[in-house]
Amino acid sequence: MAQPMVNSCCRCFSLRSGSIASGILGIILSIISIILIFTVRIDFKTILMDWLPQNVVKIIYALNLVMTILISLLMIMGVVKKNHYFMMPWVVLGLMLAIGLLISVIYNAVVYYIDGFVLGGTLWLVVGLLTVVIYVYMWIVVYSFFVTVKNENDRGRYSKQPYRR
Repeated sequence: MAQPMVNSCCRCFSLRSGSIASGILGIILSIISIILIFTVRIDFKTILMDWLPQNVVKIIYALNLVMTILISLLMIMGVVKKNHYFMMPWVVLGLMLAIGLLISVIYNAVVYYIDGFVLGGTLWLVVGLLTVVIYVYMWIVVYSFFVTVKNENDRGRYSKQPYRR
């Protein structure tokens, strides 16, 4: 039986509240990102497929964000209903996104440094790494609630704690 990594969110909120807040924040940021993708003139680039047309890249980003919204809604529903199966896609995706975010931050900072934009690279690195730390902490909060709910469901919500010697 796995143990939660933390017992509260920010030392003053429950894991349940922190998990719901993570889901809502993910939805809000995804909606804002979708709006920005289609309203702001930015050249989006991909690391591996830099030959794709801008419209295709925008659509790929938007579809990813729509999936994030759906998975966040599913996670919130899992938190409310105490169903760890509904939370699992968010937990798995969240871990993959944290790794991808870290790689993206480092890659973009290096590109800024190579292009001679030391201030831009440093800002990208500092703000990006701070974002990664906050994101990973919120993932830990959701994962901890996921483990708590899974443990409750595995032993039965109203049964006694397992006997230990």
